[in-house]
Amino acid sequence: SSNYLFVFSVIWLGLIVLLSWGSVGCVCVCEQSPRTSLLRGLFSRFISLLREWVAVQSDSGDHTKWGEVERILNMTAVRIQEMGGTVDIADVGTHQLPSGETVSLPPVILAEFERDPKKATLCIYGHVDVQPAKMADGWTTDPFNLTEIKGNLYGRGATDNKGPVLAWLHAVESYQATEKEIPVNIKLIIEGLEEVGSYGLLELTRKRNDSFFADVDFIVISDNVWATRNPALTYGTRGSSYFFVEVDGPKLDFHSGVYGGSIQEPMSDLIALLGSLLDHTGKILVPGVTDDVAPLTEDERKLYDNISFDLEEMKSVAGVKHFLQDTKEEVLMARWRNPSLSIHGIQGAFSEPGTKTVIPKQVTGKFSIRQVPNMDPPDVERKVRHLQQVFSTLKSPNRLRVTATVGAKPWVANLKNPQYVAGQRAVREVFGVEPELIREGSTIPIAQNFQEETGKSVMMLPIGGHDDGEHSQNEKISRYNYIEGTKLFAAYFYELSLVK
Repeated sequence: SSNYLFVFSVIWLGLIVLLSWGSVGCVCVCEQSPRTSLLRGLFSRFISLLREWVAVQSDSGDHTKWGEVERILNMTAVRIQEMGGTVDIADVGTHQLPSGETVSLPPVILAEFERDPKKATLCIYGHVDVQPAKMADGWTTDPFNLTEIKGNLYGRGATDNKGPVLAWLHAVESYQATEKEIPVNIKLIIEGLEEVGSYGLLELTRKRNDSFFADVDFIVISDNVWATRNPALTYGTRGSSYFFVEVDGPKLDFHSGVYGGSIQEPMSDLIALLGSLLDHTGKILVPGVTDDVAPLTEDERKLYDNISFDLEEMKSVAGVKHFLQDTKEEVLMARWRNPSLSIHGIQGAFSEPGTKTVIPKQVTGKFSIRQVPNMDPPDVERKVRHLQQVFSTLKSPNRLRVTATVGAKPWVANLKNPQYVAGQRAVREVFGVEPELIREGSTIPIAQNFQEETGKSVMMLPIGGHDDGEHSQNEKISRYNYIEGTKLFAAYFYELSLVK
């Protein structure tokens, strides 16, 4: 429509000028267009805002840093208010730490912009907490000082999830700069504990289901990345359960030269237990765990054909010589739609540089199982108790305790939902290609929670690149994805306004 062309010709031109500022041609365009000049200033602030947000060390995994989590939440609330939005800082209660100490949880932001009852309402979810990061982990730049290198913006949270949250706000601000109405009503729910399980958010969703969520038509999440170099829409994620296998032995740590060979060592028991979980091909050996996996349909199988996943490139990116599977389709299914078990570490074991000849009195193994439809976390946890039977065969005098946490369900959406139609149209408008329809191998529990509790349509619309390194060293988002992501979100507002 003419309205569409006017709004997006202004946004497109303005943001393209901002991205490539410095050429004579761009200067001339800017001089001829006051609105484009304004958008140039906006984009400069976009980068500055991301730098300010990345500088906040909002590591939610360390409760002593929850003050920093609250600081970034307050910064987010102020930003929304500066843009004309209203903000409700929602209390989500307290949490008991493993030590037994009870602490207050960081709040959740519930925000919205001026509402028109004639328009559809979109609720945007995001989080502003991050994973831990320090130079000693292997970063080449300060993880909390946004650093641009060859068009990439490096910093913890740049792609997961501070950059995408800001891009949604930039899309709103870009509409405001054109003095055109946003074609849908906008609500936002922003939290600061996603990286540790979104404590309190499910309960808040239930409490606000008849108020905040009552007029919501669609929920969108941008907390993941593309699978390849091509833009994508995500329609599924795996669930996850995390397990602790604790073996207690003698009262004290012992000298291996004095006691070695005369006692049953807890570490030996633990290694045997962890070794019983899976084989060298990645097959899960826990009896019955994979029995309920949803069968592969022909329609689902066809979705993998058009994904431009390059095995050799991914081997290079991952730094591995080969995958456990032979074909592109098999590798993608192993990562997205099949369950997996990963062993993450051993607490209590000696891990410092140098040597230490000690027998630890207690060790705890840690592993997780990524779950897929139709697996159920409580059922998986029951089956993992099989470790007790394995332990009994060792005839060990030591003591075993197996505990579980997290227990997030997998999520799968309906690709025929109107929201996915709008998402595909927006990708075509901005990138000129069909989006790849992908799943995500990791877990984003709130997707399934939102879908179950609110009954609303949920979609994932990622803007992060496949090589952004979320949760890893040198996390980044490219300038290209940051700016094109803002365009994509702006186009998505319009396309969503057209669906029935």
